[in-house]
Amino acid sequence: MNMFASIAASGAAPQAAPAADSLAAATQPQGAAGQVDAPSAGAQFSIGIDLGTTHCALSYVNKTASDGEKVVQGVLDIPQLTAPGSVEATPLLPSFLYLPHESELTEAERSLPGAPVDFITGEFARSRGAATPIRLVSSAKSWLCHPGVDRRAGILPADAPEEVSRISPLTASTRYLEHLRRAWEQAHPEAPFEQQDITVTIPASFDPAARELTAEACKAAGFANLTLLEEPQAALYSWIQASGGQWRKQVRHGDIILVVDVGGGTTDLSLIAVLEREGNLELQRIAVGEHILLGGDNMDLALAYGVARKLATEGKQLDAWQTRALAHGCRAAKEQLLADASLQSVPVVVPSRGSKLIGGSIRTEVTKDEVLAMLVEGFFPKVAVSDKPKTRARGALTQLGLPYAQDAAVTRHLAAFLSRQVHALAEIEGLNGDQIDGSTFLHPTAILFNGGVLKAPQIEQRILEVINGWLDDEACEPARLLDGANLDLAVARGAAYYGHIATSGRGVRIRGGTAQSYYVGVESNMPAIPGMEPPLSALCLAPFGMEEGTEVALPDEEFGLVVGEPVRLRFFGSSVRRTDQVGTMLDFWSPEELVELQEIELNLPAAGRAAGEVVPVTLEARVTDIGTLELNAVPVGGSERWKVEFDVRAETSAEVAD
Repeated sequence: MNMFASIAASGAAPQAAPAADSLAAATQPQGAAGQVDAPSAGAQFSIGIDLGTTHCALSYVNKTASDGEKVVQGVLDIPQLTAPGSVEATPLLPSFLYLPHESELTEAERSLPGAPVDFITGEFARSRGAATPIRLVSSAKSWLCHPGVDRRAGILPADAPEEVSRISPLTASTRYLEHLRRAWEQAHPEAPFEQQDITVTIPASFDPAARELTAEACKAAGFANLTLLEEPQAALYSWIQASGGQWRKQVRHGDIILVVDVGGGTTDLSLIAVLEREGNLELQRIAVGEHILLGGDNMDLALAYGVARKLATEGKQLDAWQTRALAHGCRAAKEQLLADASLQSVPVVVPSRGSKLIGGSIRTEVTKDEVLAMLVEGFFPKVAVSDKPKTRARGALTQLGLPYAQDAAVTRHLAAFLSRQVHALAEIEGLNGDQIDGSTFLHPTAILFNGGVLKAPQIEQRILEVINGWLDDEACEPARLLDGANLDLAVARGAAYYGHIATSGRGVRIRGGTAQSYYVGVESNMPAIPGMEPPLSALCLAPFGMEEGTEVALPDEEFGLVVGEPVRLRFFGSSVRRTDQVGTMLDFWSPEELVELQEIELNLPAAGRAAGEVVPVTLEARVTDIGTLELNAVPVGGSERWKVEFDVRAETSAEVAD
């Protein structure tokens, strides 16, 4: 049974209610454009953390020594094991966690400054895990946003045998954050971590549940003054900061900046408009793409299968375990070849499964030509803007794992995103007349790249070539490239800079709000019909762009709330329905308009009523400071309320309060 049943709807306009305190995490709300929140008392530094799929990084701004856009900023070198008993500090912490056997390493061999650890995080985890992948946790961030699994359960490493203890994606994420916190405390004992302003980045396409889980991992790792920031916005903040105040000369009113972020696990797409209000340039995020699990991980696997085919022609067959180990070797080879222009090939060793671990190993090499051919032609082919991502009929049975995109062509996903957003400017004041009549896609005027995959100039050039080809077909000027950012560190640096300007009152802010419109399912009240479920309508609770920390109410619309027995609560999201308001009720929609999010099963307390009773209620909705969706049902004429927070807790967050 659906949780809500339709009773009546008056059609009256919803009333805005005062924002309540956050119930999800201690975060700072994002203010409106040109406004900032009050400075945090006692915070000397603004810390930005990039919790990446393949790398983590920490940057910081000394707030007391900075002034507006002129900042004193640094990047923390993170101590980590690089070999047994060997510790080095580097700017990047690889997002890998290795679970050693109890007899595999001595306490001294797995010790970091301060104390030994039961797990290995960082560079040594990555290299050790390449040889023993059944003990390696990777892509925890992708698992953290996978709605098809229990993200608090011990499921990683995904294909580990029974004798290997497993951890949850939430725990793995917490471990990376704890490592970064300890590194800061050792480097800056005079500035306690819990007293600083912390900004952690997330993909723009993260749904409310994934945002909540990220905040929970941060809280478990000891983060106090926390803000979540979308990664494409962080990349743009980094570009602004790196320009030294000259960014206003590189963009103009009416520009549409396309941020293309291809990281280790995801492809993140965002559109940010440049507006002019009262003589000042402002930035407003106008659209984000769907959550696309397509990135460096896919490319590493593609390289591994390519090398495996090459070895097969030489009579060397690899099993699944060796192919996975090969993928980790190909990852390292890819990063070396893309980072060093002088390298033409990198050796790769595939470990043996037999007793002769050294003599039985298979040695080969990965060449730069192989990497570029696979990455450029395989993942960034030349396509038309009318091309859509390909889908295929799936087998009835499949292995459990990450829901990777079926189409590996990033350019086709990019074409679909720009085509879906062709009308995105229609409702934005100052831009509603800028789109050319007859356009088949939204025309970006500038492009900002981010993500380690795009360090290869050949990939950057291919994306520019494809997009500008689309623009030329519709008689538009080519898009300009905004460059100058460090692709590995831009997100962390931008997050730290954002935290500085958000509390200092100086610098430009990117207006955001919710990246989608959110809806709750309402079941129609109708007689039972054999073989037919009651029709479901979708009630808009949070329209596109609703600011974090705000609350709305529908006091004049009554619904029936089923209490005291198991029910389902269904949520939907839309990135294209931009004009729906709070209270809009949809009876019909196409699959492209609304996408169903994670369903919640729960049993709301009856609070003295009979099980299965339908209680007349009015609804209140709130977007919390971290972007989770909170729903309150208030009984008509009563004082109590039922609160349901849209997250993925092991026991759904549902309670009744007086």
